[in-house]
Amino acid sequence: MELINLDSFRRYYNTHIFPELQRTERLRKRLLTLIFLSALIIFLILTISAYLGVVLISLFLIMPITFYIFYLAYQIQKFRQTFKPRIVGLILDFMNEQLNFTNLSYDPRQMIPKLLFQQSNIFATPAQYYQGEDFIKGMVGEMPFALSELVVRDMSSMTNKLQDVFEGVFLHAIFAEEDTEGTIVVWPRRRKHYLTRSIKEFNFQGGVNVDHEINDPFFHEQFLVYATEDTHVQGILSEPMQDALSRYVEITGKDIYLSFIDRNIFAAISEERDLLEPSIFTSNINFDLIREFYFDIMLVLKIVEDFDQTH
Repeated sequence: MELINLDSFRRYYNTHIFPELQRTERLRKRLLTLIFLSALIIFLILTISAYLGVVLISLFLIMPITFYIFYLAYQIQKFRQTFKPRIVGLILDFMNEQLNFTNLSYDPRQMIPKLLFQQSNIFATPAQYYQGEDFIKGMVGEMPFALSELVVRDMSSMTNKLQDVFEGVFLHAIFAEEDTEGTIVVWPRRRKHYLTRSIKEFNFQGGVNVDHEINDPFFHEQFLVYATEDTHVQGILSEPMQDALSRYVEITGKDIYLSFIDRNIFAAISEERDLLEPSIFTSNINFDLIREFYFDIMLVLKIVEDFDQTH
């Protein structure tokens, strides 16, 4: 699995995404001008009314001003809701042109189901708080996949407050071969202190530590690997995949989680920011913002692609 080549994506950005960003930038500036002018006019009207002591006028204006504020809030929300689908649609158009990706589609309001997230064995959590968005599905080679951004929290027994479990991109894919058996879970070693419950739960299901079966020293340094006894670890977690995952962690600094359960592949990449959410007060013409979203999506799909090509 090679590192993601951004050269072709940069060219696509210049010819397709950048013009769309320029169009949305004009909309953003018009909306921003409307907000400031409206705020100024409302301020002047209320100030003059208060100065003249005409209380009746101020009371009369409260209702239309309130409705106008709601109108501005609606326009802001509309801008936010239309920005991301347009940009993501263009990104998926580019990915659909790649040889190994087909039938990619996007739904901003759907998410990976909670039960599927829990069945991955990556996080042992009741997930009292479970929210998601930006659902993408399609095919990588012959493997169907679905992914979305998720925010998962559960109740702390110590503080009785919600605590973070996972925030980032979560993927589920199904391997085409029917004879794939066994279970592997790969956790970031640096997160071991926060994964005690998950590790104990997998131990209870028959999982044992198999770090001794990992030959890549860098992968061994970064990840914990557990598997059930009937699992051929090297056959599923290939050395090229180990090498690529190690390099991704080194480059991005993000936590990557994996599990393989028979024909099912689960991958999770931590990301604390809500990517591609547009700003009203600053420009959204930013290649790094688009690149990071594309990179996170491609990262989990490259894991699936490598598994598809090597098995």
